[in-house]
Amino acid sequence: MELMPEGPDGEPRLEGRARIQYQNNSPDTLGILVLELAQNHHKQGVQRNEGAEITGGVEIGRLAVNGSELSADGQSRPTYTVSDTRLIVAPARPIMPGATTSLDVAYHFTVPEAGISDRMGYSGSQLYGETNLFYIAYFYPVMSVYDDVRFREDEQGWMTDRYLGRAEYYSDHGDYDLSITAPAEWFVQSTGTLENPDDVLRAEVRRRRRNAHQSDEPVMVLETGERATPTDADGTLTWEYRADDVRDVAFSVMRGGDWNWEAARTPVGDRSDGDGQTTDYTNINTFWREQAPLWSEVTRYQQHAISFFSEFTGLAYPWPHMSAVEGMNIMPSGMEFPMMTLMGGYNDESANALYNVTAHELSHMWIPMIASTNERRHAWMDEGMTTFNEAAARKDFFPDNGTQPHIQDQERYIGAVLAGVEAPILRWSDYHHSPASYGLASYPKPAAMLHALRGILGEETFREAYRGFYDSWAYKHPLPYDLFNAFEAAHGEDLDWFWDSFFEETWALDHALQTVQNTGDGVRVTVADEGNAAMPVDLTVTLANGDTVRRRIPVDPWLDGQRPVERTIQTDAPAERVEIDARKYYPDTDRNDNLWTR
Repeated sequence: MELMPEGPDGEPRLEGRARIQYQNNSPDTLGILVLELAQNHHKQGVQRNEGAEITGGVEIGRLAVNGSELSADGQSRPTYTVSDTRLIVAPARPIMPGATTSLDVAYHFTVPEAGISDRMGYSGSQLYGETNLFYIAYFYPVMSVYDDVRFREDEQGWMTDRYLGRAEYYSDHGDYDLSITAPAEWFVQSTGTLENPDDVLRAEVRRRRRNAHQSDEPVMVLETGERATPTDADGTLTWEYRADDVRDVAFSVMRGGDWNWEAARTPVGDRSDGDGQTTDYTNINTFWREQAPLWSEVTRYQQHAISFFSEFTGLAYPWPHMSAVEGMNIMPSGMEFPMMTLMGGYNDESANALYNVTAHELSHMWIPMIASTNERRHAWMDEGMTTFNEAAARKDFFPDNGTQPHIQDQERYIGAVLAGVEAPILRWSDYHHSPASYGLASYPKPAAMLHALRGILGEETFREAYRGFYDSWAYKHPLPYDLFNAFEAAHGEDLDWFWDSFFEETWALDHALQTVQNTGDGVRVTVADEGNAAMPVDLTVTLANGDTVRRRIPVDPWLDGQRPVERTIQTDAPAERVEIDARKYYPDTDRNDNLWTR
């Protein structure tokens, strides 16, 4: 493909040719192929659930199947048709189980300035006088997922939900070869491994890059004012990248002289057989401009996050690099792609905030980039699990700053409950009534529920289940019930009461200490269930002799319809203090009645 900062009409333009080899791994005979053209989100008249810049979308110049060219909108096969962001191809002959077919698509589109809901585009003119960054994503026809899941009541197989703007993507893993042609003074970083560095990078830059990727400490590869490409190169250069086992690709094109490039390596554990006998590494790259000074720490942030998540999930980061690109005036927060992330400058935020978004985007490398969930239906799976992972990384990176990230997510959820603006987690992502309800159901609420599960199951069992989920569903397509099953299998008990209360419904938890009495038999405690959601009651009793006693009232009494429950806890001394959920695992909407003191 070729990126032209100024196309024939003066607007940035990408001209591409996609050659796709698609193998039918299903037992079904496929009469059609379904692809996605995400850039048609910017076409006049398409269905959207948020505003978008109008560029005209994708223009297809040629489409062929197995070498035979197809005409558009024919009345009989072979033909193809475009419907909003969907490309539907009807080849001359069906594709049999196990067979491979090839598609060849020539196309072009005008690059939007802040496209696909600020997830790609270009910037620079506001701060530097002219464009010096293109971040290109969703730029090629993507094969839709064909699965044995019933995506709709009346059909099975192809995932055909349109891209509307809010909910993201669902893709299969594949292998990619990219040829990216750009002006010679610009340089390219992409998903995958650069196959021809000798052709496109100056010898000194190659040397620094090689040394940096062997260093545990960040090393500058390029500084503002330096050119990355050979000084005698003019016209255009073509960058060749190869990426294996990824569900998408993205790349950045940066004008030489305007960028800092820092790099290092970071350990990811043992990629081979997981016996821990060897330590593998991945390369870290950070690209930023002078107007984003906080980015001088992002290499360090990436090193920590990639190493931390490799251990936290139990899956070693599998790819050759992780690269972060500063994208001020395109993306205010962050957006993830395999091996690549685009993030804002964060000049008006704290350095902590920049670490937080870095950890969040890099956690997405595990979900949905490895465990490939359906973001268009179930955004909460990748966003909620990533928010939970981010909180763990923040606690590890900032151990002494006094924050409790998991509790912060819990408090955000409780605030929404009290404000009456929450929505069921399992509602499909594009069907939330407002961006606020989508955001709550996708980010803090599922993260808070994972924290609650950690309290229910215990730290060790939760870790076993959580890591087991990633291991079982790496490079596959897990559904919500696969995650539920992973926790129930590790716990050894049915957890339908939990999924029903907090995922299917919007029931709230509210436990209260009604009475506490010191008696000759021990401490008699009465707990009332004043909400609709069930949850075990974890009691912490502090005795007059200084001892602490912990007891759990299981969830069964609430499921049997009891509202108050009385228990007597045998102790060696009177109680001085009794507290429900002292460790704050559970999202109780009113903690004012959770504590008793004598």
